[in-house]
Amino acid sequence: MRPSGRKLDEMRPVSVEVGFTKHAEGSALIKVGDTHVLCTATIEDRVPPFIKGSGLGWVTAEYGMLPRATNTRMRREAASGKQGGRTVEIQRLIGRSLRAGVDRVALGERQITVDCDVLQADGGTRCASITGGWIALRLAVNRLMKAGDVISDPLVDPVAAVSCGIYAGQPVLDLDYPEDSEAGVDGNFIMTGSRRLIEVQMSAEGSTYSREQMNNLMDLAEKGVSKLVEIQKAVTA
Repeated sequence: MRPSGRKLDEMRPVSVEVGFTKHAEGSALIKVGDTHVLCTATIEDRVPPFIKGSGLGWVTAEYGMLPRATNTRMRREAASGKQGGRTVEIQRLIGRSLRAGVDRVALGERQITVDCDVLQADGGTRCASITGGWIALRLAVNRLMKAGDVISDPLVDPVAAVSCGIYAGQPVLDLDYPEDSEAGVDGNFIMTGSRRLIEVQMSAEGSTYSREQMNNLMDLAEKGVSKLVEIQKAVTA
């Protein structure tokens, strides 16, 4: 039995509020159970120096957690003068995941920065950030298209992410913190709407796993991502 009482293949409730902030070109507050992430997308008419003049666009991301997103207060990273290794790793993951669904030629020479701020954490913050980040990105691109700033839609395939793992010897979908902290195997699966893989992060936390178990987790992940993509399309239509 899962601590939440959910079935093995049951996700936490997912809700999205678009247009959550006033100023961003695209914004969404995504709630996956008790994990809440505010995602905003900002359009700028510039690109990093390494692609300047290439005609290609760029999508990047930043990630952070509020001090009381967790059970105990975390010190703000700004107070220490640098980002932690976990933060850097996660925001790089978000950026390259979102870029996988973008036609950078169609985007044109502009940059979209997706900021993901974790308001409350209960497991799966990077997955919620990617899923919500895509919604914010979609809304920002919709604004570009409405203004006629891009000729064709640069977003070629939705991107979403979900966690899966082996908990109490069973493959489970969408781990919350109690499961994540005790899972024998923990994985994050990032996919496109057409079920193409972008990245899989899997590790044996307490026990090794078999190829069959990995296949079972992949099946669960596909089911979860398909549901998330449906939600993404519904809230951005």
